[in-house]
Amino acid sequence: MAAPGGGSGRRLGCFVAYATRLYVRRFADTHLRMTMTSTAPDDTRAKRNVAVLVAAQAILGAQMPMIFIVGGLAGQSLASNACLATLPISLIVLGSMLAATPVSAIMQRWGRRAGFLVGATAGAVGGAVGAYGLYLGSFPVFLVGSLLTGIYMSAHGFYRFAAADTASDAFRPKAISYVMAGGLAAAIIGPQIVKLTSQAYVIPFLGTYFAVIAVNVIGSVLFLFLDIPTPDRPSQDAPKGRSRLELLKTPRIAVAIICAMVSYALMNLVMTSTPLAVVGCGFSEGDAADVVTSHVLAMYVPSFFTGHLIARFGAEKMVAIGLAILGGAGVVALQGVEIENFFLALVLLGVGWNFGFIGATSMLAAQHEVHERGRVQGLNDLLVFGGVTLASLASGGLMNCSGGSPVEGWTAVNLAMVPLLTLAGGALLWLVLRPDAADAA
Repeated sequence: MAAPGGGSGRRLGCFVAYATRLYVRRFADTHLRMTMTSTAPDDTRAKRNVAVLVAAQAILGAQMPMIFIVGGLAGQSLASNACLATLPISLIVLGSMLAATPVSAIMQRWGRRAGFLVGATAGAVGGAVGAYGLYLGSFPVFLVGSLLTGIYMSAHGFYRFAAADTASDAFRPKAISYVMAGGLAAAIIGPQIVKLTSQAYVIPFLGTYFAVIAVNVIGSVLFLFLDIPTPDRPSQDAPKGRSRLELLKTPRIAVAIICAMVSYALMNLVMTSTPLAVVGCGFSEGDAADVVTSHVLAMYVPSFFTGHLIARFGAEKMVAIGLAILGGAGVVALQGVEIENFFLALVLLGVGWNFGFIGATSMLAAQHEVHERGRVQGLNDLLVFGGVTLASLASGGLMNCSGGSPVEGWTAVNLAMVPLLTLAGGALLWLVLRPDAADAA
């Protein structure tokens, strides 16, 4: 197998430069339009909060690609059974799922700042415990650190909601987009830190987990500048809305959750195994970091226009396109294990996740009342991240225990996409062909 040449690095550099120019140009154009509109509402506080959250997304968010790059590799070096290599990633997702309700309750009672500080603290502690597990060579200790990191991941998921809290109706979608776009910076910063730190000590990846601690400590200072009021408690006579079972019986809600779960689970299934496959096929950890960088950029760059496409063509069509692109990622991955295949497959995986997950979220958002929001979002996150947990668990088993070589394992991972894509595609087709589909849309 040929070693990766300078071409892939140049292509990644061009991709990063293009994404950065797109982000700067879009931000500048929007800011200019808002400045020239004298009748625009005063969003001074919201803009300050967005600036804080964009910085937090870029700095604190960088630890997620860092951990996803090295977590499976570190797990593979520590676990007695190679099939458990991706268990650390699975426990991060499990921790996020278990922490979602408590973190949300903390924010409801004491405000966003308190919840985000809890998340950053858990991220630092999780990094410290993970580093200690590497130092001891203890897989169980390392897993405890991963579970704690899941608390950070849960809090991180609320950044985009916090951006909307103080924004006007006109500025709210832009505020959310800007915060999501901060993930572009995280996609670049995180993997570069991995390159600098993964072999900084005799114990592999120990330096990366030290860097995770520093990222959380530095990033947590940003939340001192956050200015979001603590929400009022709901009154006793507030409407209760539908039960969780009633919500699940609503066809569009059920299909939206299925499509969101499949989109996120497939993205995680393949991404979790990617560093193992890249390194196992003869490439370096730096190459694995570059592939993950391209993937995370592809997850966030489409956010600049996904909303416009959904508004023009409808959420269902965008979900269908997203599922098709996810299938295309699997097809590309199955064509070979050259570095170009990894890059293209992971870019398609990111774009497919963006269309599928954001489209499903839009479907869900249109099918519930304001007083049902917390219940619907909680139910959605529980099922989606439950599916993601199972996918990340399956990823390591498929990659390391489905054949005698990394190539055979990588093939098994991508073939596993077929039944889940069939489930989501079938559910979406059933919804569209329902007699009342036109009235419900």
